[in-house]
Amino acid sequence: MGGRKILVLVIIVFAVMLSSFGFYGYQIFFVPNILVDQQSRYFPIYDGTTFKELQNRLDDERIVGNLMAFSFVARIKGYDTEIKPGMYYLEEGMSNINAINMLRAGRQVPVRLTFNSARRLEDLAPKLTSSVQIDSADIAPLLASPEVSQSYGFDTLNFISMFIPNTYEVYWTISAEGILDRMKTEYDRFWNEKRKKLADSIGLTPQEVSTLASIVESETNMNDEKARLAGVYINRLKRGIPLQADPTLVFALGKDVRRVINKDKEIDSPYNTYKYRGLPPGPIKMPSIPGIDAVLNHEDHQYLYFCAKDDFSGYHVFSKTLSEHNINAARFQRALNQRGIYR
Repeated sequence: MGGRKILVLVIIVFAVMLSSFGFYGYQIFFVPNILVDQQSRYFPIYDGTTFKELQNRLDDERIVGNLMAFSFVARIKGYDTEIKPGMYYLEEGMSNINAINMLRAGRQVPVRLTFNSARRLEDLAPKLTSSVQIDSADIAPLLASPEVSQSYGFDTLNFISMFIPNTYEVYWTISAEGILDRMKTEYDRFWNEKRKKLADSIGLTPQEVSTLASIVESETNMNDEKARLAGVYINRLKRGIPLQADPTLVFALGKDVRRVINKDKEIDSPYNTYKYRGLPPGPIKMPSIPGIDAVLNHEDHQYLYFCAKDDFSGYHVFSKTLSEHNINAARFQRALNQRGIYR
């Protein structure tokens, strides 16, 4: 009987120990350990991050409650040697096993890449990299490279037209080359058959449409006026009349001025649309989608001139004859003088 009691006691002790280990093992793997009593958050892991560096961040930022338990499961799953960079979304109360399975599989979430304006390509670089891992210095040389722009079917003067302002979802780990490839894909998607046919109907290439749209949008911020203003420029192009667009002179000057003077019209630049007929060699800013569509769907009218209204409302007055335009222009010039705007 003594032997049986000892055996039963051993069995009981073993069962208790097994139950305890099982319960402890369950806690290590399945009990919430990520952002306990904290809000869900995004968590970036950079290229080259070591497991020790990751442990330190998880501890310093109070992301894990029990770092030892997390590290144990990570080693069991082999994650300590398979760290994948990316932007991950850690949910409040995640278990170690769920978090590590996600990180080990590299199931990162996309981030939003948004840009809506840029004057020049160098202004675009920080906008393209503001929400991803790479720095603007990684993409700036590519934007300035003639070989790169040519590989996409552009040149350095019209390359900015490849970037259609919008919000795109990309992975945080995307490369500089990957961003350019994605922008070319979006450009080709934007310039569908309908838009291409509209461009062809007015005798312009998609790149030329973007150039004209950039001028239109530099003239007015009023969306309800852009199609009419675009119609003026298209009328002038069709008749071989110089565009005489003040914003192109401002671009050629390389500085912002509130008032264009006659001396500016003498500058020798391909962007001087007073001196040279036709469109300049590229956009003077990144045009928006409404701006591009305003050109493609321009108003069909007989106006050849326009001038800003003297009430400074941002709208313009349109005219068909030079004599009528001169009257409107003189009225606006007087308004500028009265406000002391001479440059």
